[in-house]
Amino acid sequence: MKLDEAKQRLRAFAAEAAEVSPLYEHLAGRAAEDDEVAGLLVSASDEHAAALLLLAAAHRLVQAEPVHPLFRYYPSLGGSDGVDDETWPLFREFLLERADRVRELVATREATTNDVGRAAGLFPAVALAAKQAGGKVALLEVGCAAGLLLGLDRFGYRYQCDGGEQLVSGPAKAPVGLHCALGLEPGAVLPKLPKKITVTAKVGLDTHPVDVSDEDELAWLEACVWADQLDRIRLLRAAAAAQRKDVPELVQGDAVDDLAAAAARTEGPLVVLTCRTLGHVGRGAEFVEALAKLAADRPVWWVSDEPYEAALSHVLPGRPELSFSDLGGCVLGLTTWHDGEPDARALALTSRYGNRMTWLAG
Repeated sequence: MKLDEAKQRLRAFAAEAAEVSPLYEHLAGRAAEDDEVAGLLVSASDEHAAALLLLAAAHRLVQAEPVHPLFRYYPSLGGSDGVDDETWPLFREFLLERADRVRELVATREATTNDVGRAAGLFPAVALAAKQAGGKVALLEVGCAAGLLLGLDRFGYRYQCDGGEQLVSGPAKAPVGLHCALGLEPGAVLPKLPKKITVTAKVGLDTHPVDVSDEDELAWLEACVWADQLDRIRLLRAAAAAQRKDVPELVQGDAVDDLAAAAARTEGPLVVLTCRTLGHVGRGAEFVEALAKLAADRPVWWVSDEPYEAALSHVLPGRPELSFSDLGGCVLGLTTWHDGEPDARALALTSRYGNRMTWLAG
């Protein structure tokens, strides 16, 4: 990647972080104007996520040196100082003194996020699929990273509806509790949620599965979370701890080419999950064809939380009002197959981290 492109990526990230993460907006914005710091990204493994890779590398290195003065600006490490005149000079000096290590991290690591809060968006669709399946389902998450979303059957959910009503689901003593604001499109009715769902098997498929029992892998996963978004880090840690008692089977492979082999590790009705995955895979039509082949031999439901163009457009065409370019967000979809033909529904609009969704009519 050329220096000018790296600086452009950093500027775009700073704009994205505006009003959401003051720390990351400041650091990315200043890095975009600094040739030496931006130059650390020339060898980035993922050009699209280059800015996040730089900030994740910094986060990881501060984790490893929590006595460095820079920690004061990292709430994830107990810091409580806001952005001030010392933040950028300390950050810049810290990175450039460790330039070789930063280059190694951005060249060899992926910007992996496993946002547990997104389970709140997926759960109503999985529950509906389980109801249609007659009760029990197996889960297969494609693009699973650490597979933390596969624990969704054990999480607790509280949906706060715009009208004041609350929907509650999940075990009474759930290890992870998720809160989600739930709005209704005109004409829509609230989804019906069961107390629990029964999952018979859990399999995750990813090109690079993440083993959170490995402390270094878990530390990198945490480092990829923005350092001043403590709720996301708290949920990540809680879900990783819960996974030790309910370990899914994680399989290394391609989302399309190895889908059938991963599905064969389960039996009975199958729910395939994709959450912010297909846009990175770039083979949406082929993925849908692979799902249809699976559905020829067993009951299959596809729960997708994706940009419309990357997922539902292949099975529910002609819905431009759902496009990512218009919404700026993703659509929760539920698709199954009857006699080889897809039966797809757009259920809800979802927020980036699963803290809000809008249920759709029809």
